[in-house]
Amino acid sequence: MSGVWTLQGIVLLILSLVVFLLEVYALVDAVRQKTAAFPAAGKLTKPIWLGILGVATAIGFISLGNGMMALGFLNIIGAVAAGVYLADVRPAVARYRDRGGSSGPYGSW
Repeated sequence: MSGVWTLQGIVLLILSLVVFLLEVYALVDAVRQKTAAFPAAGKLTKPIWLGILGVATAIGFISLGNGMMALGFLNIIGAVAAGVYLADVRPAVARYRDRGGSSGPYGSW
């Protein structure tokens, strides 16, 4: 028995799915952030991060259907890129996120 339906193939498929979902989450979060927040936080610009995360997500999507070692090294690089965004860039940029709601002359109320 070979291919995707071995235990190893199923584990790799699940890991590929988890990585792909992580990349999609990072890409959607980057799209939702303000453009000015990235340089204000001292990070790469928003278009650069969207490009990095877009390529990572595309590679993750392609890797889903290939089963074993699906673009293995590139998929690892994509997972690292999404991890760096979520662990480093997202918290720094989040300070500049519009909180919404009503605000008076002295802040939110």
